[in-house]
Amino acid sequence: VIFECKPTTFLMIKTQYTDMVTHVGALAVCCVVLCLSTALLICLPWLATVRRCGGALALFVWGTLYITAIVFIFTGGPVTTWEQVGFFLFLSLSVYTVLPLSVTWALIVGIWTSVSHIIIISVYVPVTSVLLCGFLQLVANAVLFVCVNCVGVYHLCRTNCGLRESNQKREEFSAIRSQKEVKKYQQEQLLLSVLPHYIAVELKTEVMKRLSKNEDTEESKVKGHNFHSFYIRQHKDVSILYADIVGFTKLASSCTPVELVAMLNKLFGKFDDIAMKHGCLRIKILGDCYYCVSGLPDPIPNHARNCVQMGLEMCTAIGKVREATGVDINMRVGVHTGNVLSGVIGLQKWQYDVWSHDVTLANHMESGGLPGRVHITEETLQHLNGAYQVENTDGGSRDPLLTGKKTYFVIDPKNPASGPRSHKLRASVKMTQYLQNWNNVPPFANLRDPNAKRLNKKFILGNFILSPSQLVPVCVCMSSQSLFFVPVHPWFHYKTLLPVLTLTLVLFHQYYLYCCLLAMLGVIVFIRTSMLVKILLLTLAVVVYLALFLHVYAPRSACLVQLLYHNGSQPGVLKDPQIMSGVWLVIFYIIGLILARQDELGCRVDFLLERCFQTEREEMEMMENVNKLLLQNVLPQHVASFFMGKAVCNQDLYSQSYDSVCVMFASVPQFKEYYTESSSNKDGLECLRLLNEIIADFDELLSKPKFSSVEKIKTIGSTYMAAAGLTYTPPGDERKKLEMSYSHVRSMVDFAFALMNKLELINTHSFNSFKLRVGINHGPVIAGVIGAHKPQYDIWGNSVNVASRMDSTGVLDKIQVTEETAQIVESVGYSITLRGKINVKGKGELTTFFINTDQGTPHF
Repeated sequence: VIFECKPTTFLMIKTQYTDMVTHVGALAVCCVVLCLSTALLICLPWLATVRRCGGALALFVWGTLYITAIVFIFTGGPVTTWEQVGFFLFLSLSVYTVLPLSVTWALIVGIWTSVSHIIIISVYVPVTSVLLCGFLQLVANAVLFVCVNCVGVYHLCRTNCGLRESNQKREEFSAIRSQKEVKKYQQEQLLLSVLPHYIAVELKTEVMKRLSKNEDTEESKVKGHNFHSFYIRQHKDVSILYADIVGFTKLASSCTPVELVAMLNKLFGKFDDIAMKHGCLRIKILGDCYYCVSGLPDPIPNHARNCVQMGLEMCTAIGKVREATGVDINMRVGVHTGNVLSGVIGLQKWQYDVWSHDVTLANHMESGGLPGRVHITEETLQHLNGAYQVENTDGGSRDPLLTGKKTYFVIDPKNPASGPRSHKLRASVKMTQYLQNWNNVPPFANLRDPNAKRLNKKFILGNFILSPSQLVPVCVCMSSQSLFFVPVHPWFHYKTLLPVLTLTLVLFHQYYLYCCLLAMLGVIVFIRTSMLVKILLLTLAVVVYLALFLHVYAPRSACLVQLLYHNGSQPGVLKDPQIMSGVWLVIFYIIGLILARQDELGCRVDFLLERCFQTEREEMEMMENVNKLLLQNVLPQHVASFFMGKAVCNQDLYSQSYDSVCVMFASVPQFKEYYTESSSNKDGLECLRLLNEIIADFDELLSKPKFSSVEKIKTIGSTYMAAAGLTYTPPGDERKKLEMSYSHVRSMVDFAFALMNKLELINTHSFNSFKLRVGINHGPVIAGVIGAHKPQYDIWGNSVNVASRMDSTGVLDKIQVTEETAQIVESVGYSITLRGKINVKGKGELTTFFINTDQGTPHF
């Protein structure tokens, strides 16, 4: 047999010539396929139309490979039953694992690939041959094709399932990130609407630091921090403008709550527009008083001119209102140039403010002016450089604090003199109708940006921002940086195929190669472990199988060739058992590496997405906490929710009237004498540090449950303003409303006693002797948010004005209340002392009472 297997030289030459002739068709097909594949690879990255036709391209690739496989069957020698089974196994597997086809199309194409091979072989090979055992081999082929199709379907279904889960996670991830971006945008706009950028950044950083360390103020003090956070800066050479609407108090008394808030928003919104136009920063709105500064937060060389021009335009605007409506209102403006300390104090309800003797002087310049005129100091005049004509005036005759100081009125030639016109409508109605044509910006309109672009569904992995289509390529780059082990599956599905494969191995020795290929697929598809382990198993299997087929089983391959080519001819390359066994082992090895890499990337993507999702959720929770704290420090919670979520549709202004609210003004009058500006205290900076400690300690009391109904409104210098009862109560039992009213008064009186006790504690540590002067009143109020560029929450009404007068006309270390409030105070357990009648500005003589402060607080 060995002798007969050795060909002669003549037979070798003849065989080589015959092989060349028989391989011409196969070479031609291979060349055509390679050319088409090359053209496809060149066009695919550049033609969008070609890239969109994924299914058609997949069928085209399958068709070219299928034709090549058919040609290979009839090339290189006689057709056998196991002819190109490896190629068709590879082609069926590619349909499920490589080509982008749906499950339905993959099943159709994969089954047709397998069935067509069986049909072709059954037609060209006599299945009744005893030598070749044709029928049993067709059965073995069918078993192999069933196995590879099952493996492919399982892999495709698992991949699609994983892809759906990944897409769902991406959508959740994108939704959370979008929500975070929206909340972050709203939070930043809300802060920037109230505070300058540098202050907002510092406050946000402080809040996040407080949350990350989980430390409150008391714990910080215990650890050695003697002071609360301090956000005050010194600014030199700025101009301060104070403006007051003369006659507005009488007008407001005839307005409904909605009319009042709408009117204030229109007027002050117009002033905000003028301020922005001339580079002025509005600081606060105090009732109907408006004051701003030019030269903050960044220096401006023409700050004095900005304030003067703004004052002139404010007088012009209010003059047009007076002319159009016949309502007797006017503007009184005062301007002064000097130095200020600016920033925020306290822990709650942050409002940007300025302090200095120059600020106080600017305020007196307003009160010492005349309606319709801009009243300036000599310092401001020096900075105008002759830009405006002025006339001398005696400001000291109208305000004693201006005695001996040179002041001037600015002459505005553009302001025509015009008298009031006669109208029959109510003043508030005429004002409302006229102001409707101003159409200035509603409060917090920047929180709902209509021009904001929709957030793209992108994902963050590390420092990369990815779209869904870019996620896998980036994961390929990241995979080299970290090793991720997937938990090993508890059992291997491919063991169910072993009995069938063992039977095939026993019956057909030549099918051992195909069994090895399926075993390699089982390792890749069914074993859930890391890629390195799979590569190790595949490499070990290929080395062993190649050693078996190329060395151990080489004589059997030679005998097989002798049986098929007994006439002395040699098989072609495509039908040589040793060559093709090595080729298919290498091809399936490469396929195994690709599938292992895909599986690794899928697991890696799922892991990274889950980690990013968790990170985003934690950041979202952190942002919500920061957002909540910041909102509580800017607006009351129910007001903030009105603007942030915009739950109420088609509503631009927030206004609410309350029947019974207890209002308190608590001031430290001695702080005015304590405040000095010298080099020893950094021009008043250290004095403000003490004021910050006082206000911050007062704010800490608000976190106690018994003061949950007390809402801080604002601070005015060293005056602390708060109100109790600013929560919406649905209409119901009047008795219950009365009880709530009594409860609000009791809470406010308790809060006033707590403020006094806190101030005494501060005096002990700072070696001072400050005393609190408190005024309390209750009654109906109007709450709302006004302003175009710096919206501000405030309350208005006669009850607020009277409470302010109870403070300004009060006595140190006393709590002064009106007669109506005193009756409620006495009914809730406090003793009172009659003070008598006092003269209250705008109210005449009122009977007031003192709450006895030496009795203790019965409700603590």
